[in-house]
Amino acid sequence: MRKIISLICFLLPILASAAQPEISPEIRQDAPDRHIVVKGDTLWDIAGKFFNNPWKWPQIWGMNKDTIKDPHWIYPGDVIILDRTSGTLRIGQAGVDQASGKNIVKLSPKVRDVPSEHDAIPSIPARIITPFLSQPLVVEESALNSAPTLVGARESRVILGAHDTAFAQGISQDQGSKWQIYRPGKTFVDPDTKEVLGVEAIYLGKAEVTDFADVSTILITNSVQEIYKGDRMVVPSGEVVNTYLPRAPETSISATVISIYGGVSQAGQNTIVTLNKGARDGVQIGHVLALSHKGETVKHEGKNIALPDEQYGMLFVFRVFDKVSYALVMQTRLPAQLLDKAKTP
Repeated sequence: MRKIISLICFLLPILASAAQPEISPEIRQDAPDRHIVVKGDTLWDIAGKFFNNPWKWPQIWGMNKDTIKDPHWIYPGDVIILDRTSGTLRIGQAGVDQASGKNIVKLSPKVRDVPSEHDAIPSIPARIITPFLSQPLVVEESALNSAPTLVGARESRVILGAHDTAFAQGISQDQGSKWQIYRPGKTFVDPDTKEVLGVEAIYLGKAEVTDFADVSTILITNSVQEIYKGDRMVVPSGEVVNTYLPRAPETSISATVISIYGGVSQAGQNTIVTLNKGARDGVQIGHVLALSHKGETVKHEGKNIALPDEQYGMLFVFRVFDKVSYALVMQTRLPAQLLDKAKTP
């Protein structure tokens, strides 16, 4: 009998360990059991509360495809519940049990009215990238030179702003009456190949044509900077829908940070950077890239030793041109710098 008891005591910890469900290694150690969505949340932020890699949230919502056709349709008040065994999240509706008075979460699917697409939780902070969806603009080196040009203003004014009347040459009526005003800015050059990748056009404001002619009359409806004779006009590009799907590139991409918006040399979280790779290199909207510093070279016993590159953050690509792309710094523990690398994670 004593031997049987000893054997049971020996097996109990093993049986208890076997019964304990395995927790996905992707889950953060401090992850909560649930989260109630509030206004201002993003899908990236919500996934980051539960998982080490928040950019993998499309896989995390895998269990909800039958009940949630669009993973972006998640609203304030929804309850996000963590299934630690499967490493996924589920969405329930909060309620109160009438018998006990305790809060409960119902997980059964149901049809509900959706008030507006704009009330849904976005993938990433929309307020930060919205201005960049239509401006600034990256154009071919010669494109702005052939664009319609401001040639003068009423009363020979030199500096123009909102509500001023000006005159432009080269506008055709079939392009519409709505225009944006730009000035040639920084020329992007590939640091490795020295190829000219394009020119960043500085956004100045908006204008509307009031009279089409060889020299058209325009009204400046909005200005963010001073506008001068010689500035160029471009037809507005359509804004990109804010339903981004973050994912790692299917191919190996290695890009370089060639510009930080605002003319600074370092970037923190929620800063816009420009990469020297674009659509021709396989970069797509939604690609997530890992940021890294080039390892330093140190001397040891009279020899130069190159230290490994240091990964320190994540970028989210949200606008792509042919040769360059704009990305948002989503996570970083060090300042991003010019010439840092952005690679497939």
